[in-house]
Amino acid sequence: MGLQTRKLAIHGGPRVVTREPGDLFRWPIVTPEDEAAVLAVLRAGAMSGTDITKQFEAEYAAWMGVPYALGCCNGTAALQAAFWACGVGAGDEIVCPSVTYWASAAPALLLGAAVNFADIDPQTLCLDPRDIERRIGPRTRAIVAVHYLGHPCDMDAILAVARRHNVRVIEDASHAHGALEHGRKVGGIGDIGCFSMMSGKGFAIGEGGMITTRDRGLFERCIAFGHYERTGRPSRYNPADGQITQAELQTYAGLPLGAAKHRLNQTCSAMGRVQLKYTDQRIQEIQNAMNRFWDLLEGVPGLRAHRTPRTSGSTMGAWYAASGLYRAEELGGLPLARFCEAVRAEGVSVSGVGPNDPLHLHPFFHTADIFHQGKPTMIAFGQRDVRQGPGSLKVSERVHDFVHWVPWFKHDRPELIAEYAEAYRKVAENAGGLLAAAKE
Repeated sequence: MGLQTRKLAIHGGPRVVTREPGDLFRWPIVTPEDEAAVLAVLRAGAMSGTDITKQFEAEYAAWMGVPYALGCCNGTAALQAAFWACGVGAGDEIVCPSVTYWASAAPALLLGAAVNFADIDPQTLCLDPRDIERRIGPRTRAIVAVHYLGHPCDMDAILAVARRHNVRVIEDASHAHGALEHGRKVGGIGDIGCFSMMSGKGFAIGEGGMITTRDRGLFERCIAFGHYERTGRPSRYNPADGQITQAELQTYAGLPLGAAKHRLNQTCSAMGRVQLKYTDQRIQEIQNAMNRFWDLLEGVPGLRAHRTPRTSGSTMGAWYAASGLYRAEELGGLPLARFCEAVRAEGVSVSGVGPNDPLHLHPFFHTADIFHQGKPTMIAFGQRDVRQGPGSLKVSERVHDFVHWVPWFKHDRPELIAEYAEAYRKVAENAGGLLAAAKE
Protein backbone atom coordinates (compact mmCIF):
# COMPACT_ATOMS: atom_id res chain seq x y z
CA MET A 1 0.00 0.00 0.00
CA GLY A 2 1.54 3.34 -1.01
CA LEU A 3 1.98 6.23 1.36
CA GLN A 4 -0.61 8.22 -0.59
CA THR A 5 -3.34 5.81 0.58
CA ARG A 6 -2.14 5.08 4.11
CA LYS A 7 -4.29 6.50 6.86
CA LEU A 8 -2.50 9.02 9.07
CA ALA A 9 -2.04 8.02 12.72
CA ILE A 10 -3.67 11.28 13.79
CA HIS A 11 -6.81 9.99 12.02
CA GLY A 12 -6.61 6.53 13.59
CA GLY A 13 -4.17 4.80 11.25
CA PRO A 14 -1.07 2.83 12.32
CA ARG A 15 2.01 4.70 13.51
CA VAL A 16 5.14 4.59 11.38
CA VAL A 17 7.68 4.69 14.22
CA THR A 18 7.01 1.72 16.47
CA ARG A 19 10.41 0.53 17.72
CA GLU A 20 12.14 1.81 20.84
CA PRO A 21 15.02 4.13 19.91
CA GLY A 22 17.46 2.72 22.46
CA ASP A 23 20.52 4.97 22.54
CA LEU A 24 19.72 6.63 19.20
CA PHE A 25 19.23 10.02 20.89
CA ARG A 26 21.20 9.58 24.13
CA TRP A 27 23.62 12.43 24.80
CA PRO A 28 26.23 13.03 26.00
CA ILE A 29 27.94 9.69 25.59
CA VAL A 30 29.41 8.99 29.03
CA THR A 31 31.80 6.08 29.44
CA PRO A 32 33.77 4.63 32.36
CA GLU A 33 36.71 6.73 31.13
CA ASP A 34 34.69 9.93 31.71
CA GLU A 35 33.59 8.69 35.11
CA ALA A 36 37.13 7.82 36.18
CA ALA A 37 38.43 11.24 35.13
CA VAL A 38 35.73 13.05 37.10
CA LEU A 39 36.18 10.83 40.16
CA ALA A 40 39.91 11.51 40.16
CA VAL A 41 39.22 15.23 40.50
CA LEU A 42 36.68 14.68 43.26
CA ARG A 43 38.97 12.39 45.22
CA ALA A 44 41.84 14.84 44.93
CA GLY A 45 39.62 17.74 46.03
CA ALA A 46 40.87 19.62 42.97
CA MET A 47 37.56 21.00 41.71
CA SER A 48 38.63 24.64 42.10
CA GLY A 49 42.15 24.34 40.71
CA THR A 50 43.39 25.23 37.24
CA ASP A 51 45.94 22.54 36.37
CA ILE A 52 43.49 20.19 34.62
CA THR A 53 41.64 23.11 33.06
CA LYS A 54 44.86 24.40 31.52
CA GLN A 55 45.52 20.98 30.01
CA PHE A 56 42.00 20.96 28.60
CA GLU A 57 42.47 24.47 27.21
CA ALA A 58 45.70 23.51 25.47
CA GLU A 59 44.13 20.40 23.94
CA TYR A 60 41.03 22.28 22.84
CA ALA A 61 43.14 25.04 21.28
CA ALA A 62 45.13 22.43 19.36
CA TRP A 63 41.90 20.78 18.16
CA MET A 64 40.62 24.17 17.02
CA GLY A 65 43.93 25.14 15.41
CA VAL A 66 44.30 28.37 17.42
CA PRO A 67 47.01 29.39 19.90
CA TYR A 68 44.75 30.38 22.81
CA ALA A 69 41.77 28.85 24.59
CA LEU A 70 40.29 29.81 27.94
CA GLY A 71 37.83 27.72 29.94
CA CYS A 72 34.83 29.44 31.53
CA CYS A 73 32.03 28.36 33.84
CA ASN A 74 29.52 28.55 30.98
CA GLY A 75 29.05 29.92 27.49
CA THR A 76 27.27 33.04 28.74
CA ALA A 77 30.33 33.98 30.80
CA ALA A 78 32.52 33.38 27.75
CA LEU A 79 30.43 35.80 25.70
CA GLN A 80 30.39 38.47 28.39
CA ALA A 81 34.17 38.33 28.70
CA ALA A 82 34.56 38.43 24.93
CA PHE A 83 32.35 41.53 24.68
CA TRP A 84 34.45 43.34 27.27
CA ALA A 85 37.72 42.15 25.74
CA CYS A 86 36.58 43.59 22.39
CA GLY A 87 36.01 47.00 23.96
CA VAL A 88 32.22 46.93 24.40
CA GLY A 89 31.31 49.41 27.10
CA ALA A 90 28.79 52.01 28.24
CA GLY A 91 27.18 53.84 25.33
CA ASP A 92 28.42 51.36 22.73
CA GLU A 93 26.53 48.99 20.45
CA ILE A 94 26.85 45.47 19.12
CA VAL A 95 25.15 43.93 16.09
CA CYS A 96 23.58 40.51 16.67
CA PRO A 97 20.96 38.34 15.00
CA SER A 98 17.55 38.46 16.63
CA VAL A 99 16.94 34.71 16.38
CA THR A 100 19.38 33.21 18.85
CA TYR A 101 19.65 32.29 22.52
CA TRP A 102 19.57 35.40 24.70
CA ALA A 103 23.19 35.05 25.84
CA SER A 104 24.39 36.05 22.36
CA ALA A 105 23.13 39.57 23.08
CA ALA A 106 21.99 40.25 26.65
CA PRO A 107 25.45 40.43 28.32
CA ALA A 108 26.12 43.59 26.31
CA LEU A 109 23.54 45.41 28.43
CA LEU A 110 25.43 44.48 31.59
CA LEU A 111 28.31 46.48 30.12
CA GLY A 112 26.05 49.46 29.44
CA ALA A 113 25.85 48.80 25.70
CA ALA A 114 22.88 48.38 23.36
CA VAL A 115 22.06 45.68 20.82
CA ASN A 116 21.16 46.56 17.24
CA PHE A 117 19.50 43.39 16.01
CA ALA A 118 19.88 42.28 12.41
CA ASP A 119 17.77 39.88 10.39
CA ILE A 120 18.63 36.29 9.48
CA ASP A 121 18.99 34.53 6.17
CA PRO A 122 15.90 32.31 5.60
CA GLN A 123 18.00 29.39 4.33
CA THR A 124 20.89 29.31 6.81
CA LEU A 125 19.00 30.90 9.77
CA CYS A 126 22.25 32.78 10.48
CA LEU A 127 23.03 36.49 10.49
CA ASP A 128 22.26 37.95 7.06
CA PRO A 129 25.40 39.79 5.91
CA ARG A 130 23.23 42.03 3.71
CA ASP A 131 21.52 43.45 6.80
CA ILE A 132 24.63 44.24 8.84
CA GLU A 133 26.07 47.36 7.25
CA ARG A 134 23.05 49.56 7.87
CA ARG A 135 23.13 48.57 11.55
CA ILE A 136 26.64 49.87 12.15
CA GLY A 137 27.06 53.28 13.75
CA PRO A 138 29.92 55.31 15.23
CA ARG A 139 29.69 53.45 18.56
CA THR A 140 29.45 49.91 17.16
CA ARG A 141 32.22 47.78 18.67
CA ALA A 142 31.43 44.21 17.59
CA ILE A 143 29.37 41.99 15.33
CA VAL A 144 28.18 38.73 16.89
CA ALA A 145 28.15 35.97 14.26
CA VAL A 146 25.99 33.16 15.67
CA HIS A 147 26.46 29.80 13.94
CA TYR A 148 22.85 29.00 14.59
CA LEU A 149 21.65 25.41 15.02
CA GLY A 150 25.01 24.22 13.74
CA HIS A 151 24.93 26.08 10.40
CA PRO A 152 28.04 28.20 9.79
CA CYS A 153 27.64 31.90 9.06
CA ASP A 154 28.95 33.45 5.86
CA MET A 155 32.11 34.53 7.60
CA ASP A 156 33.91 36.10 4.63
CA ALA A 157 30.99 38.46 4.01
CA ILE A 158 30.68 39.32 7.71
CA LEU A 159 34.42 39.89 8.11
CA ALA A 160 34.45 42.14 5.05
CA VAL A 161 31.84 44.43 6.62
CA ALA A 162 33.65 44.36 9.97
CA ARG A 163 37.00 45.28 8.47
CA ARG A 164 35.49 48.18 6.51
CA HIS A 165 34.18 49.63 9.76
CA ASN A 166 37.01 48.55 12.08
CA VAL A 167 34.79 46.50 14.39
CA ARG A 168 35.49 43.15 15.99
CA VAL A 169 33.79 39.87 15.03
CA ILE A 170 32.75 37.63 17.92
CA GLU A 171 31.73 34.13 16.88
CA ASP A 172 29.09 32.49 19.04
CA ALA A 173 29.79 28.88 18.10
CA SER A 174 27.82 27.37 20.97
CA HIS A 175 25.64 25.41 18.53
CA ALA A 176 28.43 24.47 16.17
CA HIS A 177 31.26 22.52 17.80
CA GLY A 178 33.37 21.03 15.03
CA ALA A 179 31.45 22.75 12.22
CA LEU A 180 33.44 23.87 9.19
CA GLU A 181 32.89 26.96 7.08
CA HIS A 182 34.67 26.39 3.76
CA GLY A 183 37.13 24.11 5.52
CA ARG A 184 37.73 26.41 8.52
CA LYS A 185 36.59 25.48 12.01
CA VAL A 186 34.03 27.96 13.27
CA GLY A 187 35.08 29.74 16.42
CA GLY A 188 38.55 30.23 14.99
CA ILE A 189 37.74 32.50 12.04
CA GLY A 190 36.75 35.84 13.60
CA ASP A 191 38.58 37.82 16.27
CA ILE A 192 37.33 35.64 19.11
CA GLY A 193 35.11 32.59 19.46
CA CYS A 194 32.80 31.50 22.28
CA PHE A 195 31.36 28.07 23.01
CA SER A 196 28.81 26.67 25.42
CA MET A 197 29.50 23.17 26.72
CA MET A 198 26.38 22.52 28.78
CA SER A 199 24.97 19.01 28.81
CA GLY A 200 22.73 19.45 25.77
CA LYS A 201 25.34 20.88 23.39
CA GLY A 202 27.19 19.06 20.63
CA PHE A 203 30.26 19.02 22.88
CA ALA A 204 28.96 18.46 26.40
CA ILE A 205 30.94 18.43 29.64
CA GLY A 206 28.15 19.00 32.17
CA GLU A 207 28.32 22.79 32.34
CA GLY A 208 31.04 24.97 30.93
CA GLY A 209 32.25 27.29 28.22
CA MET A 210 35.34 28.05 26.16
CA ILE A 211 36.89 31.10 24.53
CA THR A 212 39.18 30.69 21.52
CA THR A 213 41.31 33.33 19.79
CA ARG A 214 44.49 34.00 17.85
CA ASP A 215 44.92 37.35 19.60
CA ARG A 216 47.07 37.27 22.73
CA GLY A 217 45.68 40.62 23.88
CA LEU A 218 42.07 39.45 23.71
CA PHE A 219 43.03 36.25 25.52
CA GLU A 220 44.63 38.19 28.36
CA ARG A 221 41.72 40.59 28.65
CA CYS A 222 39.31 37.65 28.97
CA ILE A 223 41.50 36.24 31.74
CA ALA A 224 41.51 39.61 33.47
CA PHE A 225 37.73 39.94 33.28
CA GLY A 226 36.81 36.84 35.23
CA HIS A 227 39.87 34.80 36.25
CA TYR A 228 41.30 36.67 39.21
CA GLU A 229 43.74 33.89 40.09
CA ARG A 230 45.36 34.00 36.63
CA THR A 231 45.87 37.72 36.03
CA GLY A 232 49.63 38.17 35.89
CA ARG A 233 50.80 37.03 39.29
CA PRO A 234 50.29 33.85 41.27
CA SER A 235 47.67 33.53 43.97
CA ARG A 236 48.00 31.32 47.01
CA TYR A 237 46.28 28.54 45.10
CA ASN A 238 47.08 28.82 41.40
CA PRO A 239 50.07 29.79 39.24
CA ALA A 240 49.71 32.76 36.89
CA ASP A 241 49.64 32.30 33.13
CA GLY A 242 52.48 34.77 32.61
CA GLN A 243 53.14 38.47 32.91
CA ILE A 244 50.37 40.59 31.40
CA THR A 245 51.81 43.56 29.57
CA GLN A 246 48.88 45.99 29.52
CA ALA A 247 49.30 48.61 32.22
CA GLU A 248 45.74 48.31 33.48
CA LEU A 249 46.07 44.58 33.92
CA GLN A 250 49.36 44.94 35.77
CA THR A 251 47.67 47.45 38.06
CA TYR A 252 44.63 45.29 38.80
CA ALA A 253 46.24 41.84 38.75
CA GLY A 254 44.69 39.61 41.40
CA LEU A 255 41.19 41.06 41.12
CA PRO A 256 38.80 40.43 38.21
CA LEU A 257 38.08 43.57 36.22
CA GLY A 258 34.61 42.21 35.44
CA ALA A 259 33.98 41.54 39.13
CA ALA A 260 33.06 38.06 37.91
CA LYS A 261 34.24 34.55 38.68
CA HIS A 262 34.45 32.55 35.48
CA ARG A 263 36.62 29.65 36.63
CA LEU A 264 35.64 26.27 35.18
CA ASN A 265 34.99 23.45 37.65
CA GLN A 266 37.70 20.89 37.02
CA THR A 267 35.30 17.95 37.07
CA CYS A 268 33.99 19.44 33.82
CA SER A 269 37.53 20.03 32.52
CA ALA A 270 38.38 16.39 33.20
CA MET A 271 35.30 15.20 31.35
CA GLY A 272 36.11 17.60 28.53
CA ARG A 273 39.56 16.11 28.06
CA VAL A 274 38.04 12.65 27.64
CA GLN A 275 35.23 13.85 25.38
CA LEU A 276 37.70 15.65 23.13
CA LYS A 277 39.50 12.40 22.34
CA TYR A 278 36.37 10.99 20.71
CA THR A 279 34.58 14.09 19.45
CA ASP A 280 35.68 13.91 15.81
CA GLN A 281 34.50 10.30 15.58
CA ARG A 282 31.18 11.10 17.25
CA ILE A 283 30.61 14.20 15.12
CA GLN A 284 31.19 12.18 11.98
CA GLU A 285 28.62 9.61 13.05
CA ILE A 286 26.07 12.34 13.76
CA GLN A 287 26.73 13.88 10.36
CA ASN A 288 26.31 10.51 8.65
CA ALA A 289 23.02 9.93 10.45
CA MET A 290 21.57 13.39 9.85
CA ASN A 291 22.57 13.44 6.20
CA ARG A 292 21.01 9.99 5.79
CA PHE A 293 17.74 11.32 7.25
CA TRP A 294 17.64 14.32 4.95
CA ASP A 295 18.73 12.34 1.89
CA LEU A 296 15.72 10.08 2.44
CA LEU A 297 13.47 13.16 2.37
CA GLU A 298 15.03 14.77 -0.70
CA GLY A 299 12.28 16.00 -3.01
CA VAL A 300 9.42 15.55 -0.54
CA PRO A 301 6.99 18.48 -0.95
CA GLY A 302 7.04 21.00 1.89
CA LEU A 303 10.30 19.78 3.42
CA ARG A 304 13.77 21.25 3.04
CA ALA A 305 16.92 20.33 4.95
CA HIS A 306 18.60 22.89 7.15
CA ARG A 307 22.14 21.87 6.25
CA THR A 308 25.19 23.02 4.34
CA PRO A 309 25.65 22.07 0.67
CA ARG A 310 27.45 18.72 0.52
CA THR A 311 30.21 20.02 -1.81
CA SER A 312 30.86 23.37 -0.09
CA GLY A 313 33.58 22.33 2.35
CA SER A 314 31.19 23.40 5.12
CA THR A 315 29.56 21.10 7.66
CA MET A 316 27.05 21.23 10.51
CA GLY A 317 29.49 19.91 13.12
CA ALA A 318 27.60 17.97 15.77
CA TRP A 319 24.34 19.30 14.26
CA TYR A 320 23.02 20.80 17.51
CA ALA A 321 19.22 21.09 17.77
CA ALA A 322 18.62 19.62 14.32
CA SER A 323 15.92 21.47 12.40
CA GLY A 324 14.14 21.60 9.07
CA LEU A 325 12.72 24.30 6.83
CA TYR A 326 9.00 24.03 6.05
CA ARG A 327 7.25 25.22 2.90
CA ALA A 328 3.54 25.45 3.70
CA GLU A 329 2.72 26.69 0.20
CA GLU A 330 3.75 23.32 -1.22
CA LEU A 331 1.30 21.53 1.07
CA GLY A 332 -1.78 23.59 0.34
CA GLY A 333 -1.05 26.07 3.13
CA LEU A 334 -1.07 23.45 5.90
CA PRO A 335 0.10 25.26 9.06
CA LEU A 336 3.42 24.07 10.46
CA ALA A 337 1.95 23.41 13.92
CA ARG A 338 -0.61 21.03 12.44
CA PHE A 339 2.05 19.29 10.36
CA CYS A 340 4.20 18.75 13.46
CA GLU A 341 1.21 17.45 15.42
CA ALA A 342 0.59 14.83 12.75
CA VAL A 343 4.26 13.80 12.73
CA ARG A 344 4.20 13.38 16.52
CA ALA A 345 1.19 11.10 16.13
CA GLU A 346 3.32 8.92 13.84
CA GLY A 347 5.71 8.33 16.79
CA VAL A 348 8.24 11.18 16.38
CA SER A 349 8.06 12.79 19.81
CA VAL A 350 10.56 15.57 19.07
CA SER A 351 8.60 17.09 16.18
CA GLY A 352 7.59 20.65 16.94
CA VAL A 353 7.62 24.27 15.87
CA GLY A 354 10.93 26.02 16.44
CA PRO A 355 13.22 27.83 17.08
CA ASN A 356 14.03 30.62 19.60
CA ASP A 357 11.68 33.60 19.77
CA PRO A 358 13.01 36.78 18.12
CA LEU A 359 14.86 38.80 20.73
CA HIS A 360 14.26 42.24 19.23
CA LEU A 361 10.62 42.08 20.34
CA HIS A 362 11.34 41.01 23.93
CA PRO A 363 10.63 43.65 26.62
CA PHE A 364 14.12 43.10 28.07
CA PHE A 365 15.58 44.95 25.09
CA HIS A 366 12.97 47.70 25.26
CA THR A 367 12.17 48.55 28.87
CA ALA A 368 14.54 46.77 31.29
CA ASP A 369 16.25 49.24 33.64
CA ILE A 370 19.09 47.05 34.88
CA PHE A 371 20.99 49.76 36.75
CA HIS A 372 17.95 51.60 38.25
CA GLN A 373 18.67 54.74 36.25
CA GLY A 374 15.05 55.60 35.58
CA LYS A 375 15.29 54.73 31.90
CA PRO A 376 15.78 51.57 29.82
CA THR A 377 19.38 50.38 29.81
CA MET A 378 19.28 50.21 25.99
CA ILE A 379 19.28 54.04 25.94
CA ALA A 380 20.60 54.89 29.40
CA PHE A 381 24.23 55.61 28.51
CA GLY A 382 23.76 58.13 25.72
CA GLN A 383 23.67 55.63 22.88
CA ARG A 384 21.30 56.13 19.96
CA ASP A 385 17.95 54.40 20.23
CA VAL A 386 18.16 51.21 18.15
CA ARG A 387 15.13 49.46 19.64
CA GLN A 388 12.98 47.73 17.04
CA GLY A 389 9.31 46.87 17.03
CA PRO A 390 7.07 44.48 15.07
CA GLY A 391 7.66 44.47 11.33
CA SER A 392 11.28 45.56 11.54
CA LEU A 393 12.90 42.14 10.98
CA LYS A 394 10.60 40.29 8.63
CA VAL A 395 12.40 36.94 8.39
CA SER A 396 13.07 36.72 12.12
CA GLU A 397 9.45 37.44 12.94
CA ARG A 398 8.10 34.52 10.91
CA VAL A 399 10.52 31.78 12.01
CA HIS A 400 7.74 29.92 13.79
CA ASP A 401 6.00 29.56 10.44
CA PHE A 402 8.82 27.73 8.69
CA VAL A 403 11.38 26.26 11.14
CA HIS A 404 10.70 22.99 12.94
CA TRP A 405 12.59 20.53 15.11
CA VAL A 406 13.56 17.15 13.66
CA PRO A 407 15.16 14.12 15.35
CA TRP A 408 18.79 14.74 16.34
CA PHE A 409 20.33 11.32 15.76
CA LYS A 410 23.51 10.50 17.68
CA HIS A 411 24.11 7.17 15.92
CA ASP A 412 23.83 6.14 12.29
CA ARG A 413 21.26 3.32 12.48
CA PRO A 414 19.86 3.07 8.91
CA GLU A 415 16.70 1.06 9.65
CA LEU A 416 15.63 3.22 12.57
CA ILE A 417 16.43 6.46 10.74
CA ALA A 418 14.39 5.27 7.79
CA GLU A 419 11.33 4.90 10.05
CA TYR A 420 11.62 8.49 11.25
CA ALA A 421 12.08 9.79 7.72
CA GLU A 422 9.06 7.78 6.57
CA ALA A 423 6.92 9.45 9.23
CA TYR A 424 7.70 12.87 7.77
CA ARG A 425 7.18 11.66 4.21
CA LYS A 426 3.84 10.04 5.11
CA VAL A 427 2.46 13.22 6.65
CA ALA A 428 3.74 15.46 3.86
CA GLU A 429 2.29 13.24 1.15
CA ASN A 430 -1.05 13.11 2.93
CA ALA A 431 -1.27 16.81 3.77
CA GLY A 432 -4.49 17.02 1.79
CA GLY A 433 -6.20 14.74 4.27
CA LEU A 434 -5.19 17.01 7.13
CA LEU A 435 -6.53 20.04 5.31
CA ALA A 436 -9.78 18.28 4.45
CA ALA A 437 -10.28 17.14 8.04
CA ALA A 438 -9.78 20.70 9.26
CA LYS A 439 -12.66 21.87 7.06
CA GLU A 440 -15.12 19.26 8.28
